[in-house]
Amino acid sequence: MITFIVAIALLVAGFFIYGKFIERFFGADDSRPTPAIATPDGVDYVSMPTWKVFTIEFLNIAGLGPIFGAVMGAMYGPMAYVWIVLGCIFMGAVHDYFAGMLSLRHHGASIPEMVGQYLGGGAKQLLRVFTLLLLVFVGVAFVSGPAGLLASLTGGGKMWWLYGIFAYYILATLLPINKVIGRVYPFMGGFLLLMAIAIGGAILVKGFSGSLVVAEFGLSSLRNFHANPGANILFPMLFVVVSCGAISGFHATQTPMMARCLRKERHGRHAFYGAMIAEGIVTMIWATAAMNYFGGVEGLNAIEAQGHDAAWVVNEICNSWLGKTGAVFAIIGVIVCPITTGDTAFRSARLTIADILGVEQSSISKRLMVTLPLFAIGYVLSTIQFATIWKYVGLSNQILSVIVLWTAAAYLKKSGKMHWLLSLPATFMTAVCVAYLLVAPYKAGGLAFDATVGTWIGGGVSVVLLLGFFMKK
Repeated sequence: MITFIVAIALLVAGFFIYGKFIERFFGADDSRPTPAIATPDGVDYVSMPTWKVFTIEFLNIAGLGPIFGAVMGAMYGPMAYVWIVLGCIFMGAVHDYFAGMLSLRHHGASIPEMVGQYLGGGAKQLLRVFTLLLLVFVGVAFVSGPAGLLASLTGGGKMWWLYGIFAYYILATLLPINKVIGRVYPFMGGFLLLMAIAIGGAILVKGFSGSLVVAEFGLSSLRNFHANPGANILFPMLFVVVSCGAISGFHATQTPMMARCLRKERHGRHAFYGAMIAEGIVTMIWATAAMNYFGGVEGLNAIEAQGHDAAWVVNEICNSWLGKTGAVFAIIGVIVCPITTGDTAFRSARLTIADILGVEQSSISKRLMVTLPLFAIGYVLSTIQFATIWKYVGLSNQILSVIVLWTAAAYLKKSGKMHWLLSLPATFMTAVCVAYLLVAPYKAGGLAFDATVGTWIGGGVSVVLLLGFFMKK
């Protein structure tokens, strides 16, 4: 219980202490007019209050990530706690803050355009393709998953649910951001937080009453608890499995959307750094619940070996600890929240394509011109199995985070500021991604190299990149 409370306290302190430091270090300046104030267009550049921007950003970046990722990460044991806390405070929240604030300083530009500004035209062209693929895959993954669950709950056909979800996605992508997303999503973001608070409260009540034994972090925790450690290597696989609660490149595709809605630069700490800290807290709560509900990590691994997935674990915990309210939480959590992430993925894809083609988006006809081909591709991809799609999303997520971290480091270097706050996290995540590509099993998207060899190569590549970055003028 002490570990759980300390971890939550550290995440909260991270927002107030390190978050404030990062804000001052970046140089947030309220005298600079934000895009929403300088050039409002009533569609994407729309001024919103900070609490709305925060809750929408939180929902956009979270969805099921901090829940399902936490459950899968908990299978590795308490080392997941270390990654969530340190990763969230010093990497993920910093990554999100710089992605959002750089977009803000560049008139709400999407990530590929900012990468081109600081890493060159070649990197921009490559990232344009890469980012669009990631966004479409995320959008498709969060169509097929909820459609399948709805079909099983209602007895209806999955295809009809696919049609219905796609129809909603098209509307949410086309309509001005304050019509659907600005009105509904703050409440859904609040719901996701409430769900986590309820589970966190249950952990505290049951832990202090003695009805739940909450494991503590200690020296014995410094190992891989996974039931199949050979195929699930602690480094680097834990650092890819738990992405949304520590660091996630997908977040950088969402921050420009909210950068176009901020009223003042100082609101960026709450909207970007704060939303990531909130996601870290949600991840910590669910990792703790999954790690202890079945009597320990071994029990969780045994449940997984029986064929039960993360959705089953979430449903079991919600129903057991929260009763009928928990059943509602579980249904909305695993169906509605993914849908709200999927539609903002498609909206971000629309904005990215519009930036690439230079097509302004104030008229509905021009938004349709970008949106309809995008959804035609998405519909074709929705016929692919969810597991196949998601295999490529996880690693792509972290590769994008590496590119964004190096971009932010280049911005700092160009500005004459200390770049180590970004270049060191970029170096670490480079090692993670290269090692993952080499040592992960084939079915997880890797090349199944020897773990020791792959890890050394990953470390070597990251150091070479850091030296090259350091020496480049």
